[in-house]
Amino acid sequence: MSRPDLTRVPEWYHNYIRAVTENDFLTAFKNQAESFPRFLETIPASKYDYKYAEDKWTIKEMMLHLLDAERIFAYRALCFARKDATPLPGFEENDYAKASKAGNRDWNDMIGEFRALRRSSEIMFAGFDEEQLESTGIANNNPVYVRAIGFIMVGHINHHMRILRERYL
Repeated sequence: MSRPDLTRVPEWYHNYIRAVTENDFLTAFKNQAESFPRFLETIPASKYDYKYAEDKWTIKEMMLHLLDAERIFAYRALCFARKDATPLPGFEENDYAKASKAGNRDWNDMIGEFRALRRSSEIMFAGFDEEQLESTGIANNNPVYVRAIGFIMVGHINHHMRILRERYL
């Protein structure tokens, strides 16, 4: 499986795609499905509600952002693979975080939710053929295609893991 053509995706996704070391996003999905929950399990409970600056998310809010984004990216990929030409909206991540009530969520439940979502995404993407992986659609007023979305999903998690390590832990 080839890496995405960066000319076919908005520039703000390029760093996410570059953050994926694997050349096959299905392999990257599987690797991350194991490594990310293990990483999350090492975060001490005393840090869950920590934020490194006043206007930043807590770790729990960041985790719910990752769950929200996993769902949204997977939905976009499904729509485009099924040739739905309806332009899809963006989402305002800060508004989602404010409304998430993340502080009320159980940390282990969120880790379990990630495992379930990622497994679902993995199965869905594995079922796409080459034509579907190359299917394009409009999301947030910009073209993007299914193969790139798979890489973006993995790179998005990698991006936030780096932030967690550098700024929160």
